[in-house]
Amino acid sequence: MKKLLLLLAIMVSCAASAASKYDNPDTIVVSRDGTGEFRTVDEAIEVCRAFMDYHKVIFVKNGTYKEKLIIPSWVQNIEICGEDVNKTIITYDDHANIKRPETGKPMGTFRTYTLKIEGNDITLKNITIENNSARLGQAVALHTEGDRLVFINCRFVGHQDTVYTGLAGTRLYFKGCYICGTTDFIFGPSTAWFEDCTIESLINSYVTAASTPKDQPFGYIFNNCRLTAGGQATKVYLGRPWRPYAYTLFMNCQLAGHINAEGWENWRNPENEKTARYMEYNNRGEGAQPKQRVAWSRQLSKAEAAKITLQTVFARNDNWIPLQ
Repeated sequence: MKKLLLLLAIMVSCAASAASKYDNPDTIVVSRDGTGEFRTVDEAIEVCRAFMDYHKVIFVKNGTYKEKLIIPSWVQNIEICGEDVNKTIITYDDHANIKRPETGKPMGTFRTYTLKIEGNDITLKNITIENNSARLGQAVALHTEGDRLVFINCRFVGHQDTVYTGLAGTRLYFKGCYICGTTDFIFGPSTAWFEDCTIESLINSYVTAASTPKDQPFGYIFNNCRLTAGGQATKVYLGRPWRPYAYTLFMNCQLAGHINAEGWENWRNPENEKTARYMEYNNRGEGAQPKQRVAWSRQLSKAEAAKITLQTVFARNDNWIPLQ
């Protein structure tokens, strides 16, 4: 009997110790000055239970957090919310030509991220994600692989390859965000909707480099966005196809004068002109020159544009629509 009671006591003790006090929907606070529960964002992500079925907020107080972060595939339903988008900064400085210590070979583009999101149903609000490396190669700030990701009032700062939407079939929604870069600074195969965003080019180059798969009906959609010029940018293309069936649409956008009249480039391969899906509708500003665009791009009709909605782009078979 004593042995049985002892065994039960051990089991109860183990169960109690295994349960984390963070297994609940309460908010976790991160602060560099030690006034929060954690001093790094990574520590806060680590205590989130795998495959949570509730919404949990990680509130990040103002500060600069030098961290190279991964939100793993088993973490879902979390929101990382900064105190102030301009003062809450997660930053790192890897670039593609840094030598990997284990191999001595260059790191390559896809390991350079500051933040990599593998999990689904992740939201970022009011926070800056930055890759502040010198211009020595591709340098990703945000790398996404999860589905149903939402970014609201965030800043994504870098040079070449700032935002990599890295997995076909995944859906991303950017609302009221700022994204800057030099070359191909929004690139990849995902379906991504950019609403009311500011897209700033820092040099003469290309804004997008979509690699949309042939069987994916939508790629990048920019609606009510502002394309602006910083630095020395005076001649910028809206996009070039990283893969042949690249899909990119700018509609109802303000295009400043740095946007090249031709609009689009074929990545030095005329064969891409037969397959790339490059479109515009109802853009305005000095950079909106529909009559001078390359012949292989399209200006949508009002009826065609009306069919492109959050519902048609995102709902698919699970009826997911990002919150407005």
